Amino acid sequence: MEERLKRIYIPMTETGFYILFCLTEEMHGYNIGKKVQELTQGEVTLTPGTMYGSLSKMEKDGLITFVREEEKRKLYIITELGRQILDIEMKRIERLYKNSRGESYEGR
Repeated sequence: MEERLKRIYIPMTETGFYILFCLTEEMHGYNIGKKVQELTQGEVTLTPGTMYGSLSKMEKDGLITFVREEEKRKLYIITELGRQILDIEMKRIERLYKNSRGESYEGR
């Protein structure tokens, strides 16, 4: 994995995290927005501009890939590179959480 991509995506924005997390299954932008609302109980809303800008950048950087178009909506899925980035970020978040509770973190 390129160090440049690590510098760009780690630490990850909340938007970036939720997009990659949602794209562990095929999804289009509208469904990603709905899923994020559901996961966060309405606390996080992804605006279309932010969503589609992020999808475009992540596709260009190879973190997600276009799968197909369905009823004029583009479906995407996470790539292996995207999974690596997401895994690094999830471990970082887990470490922060455990440390905040006074626990030591043993990275896996």
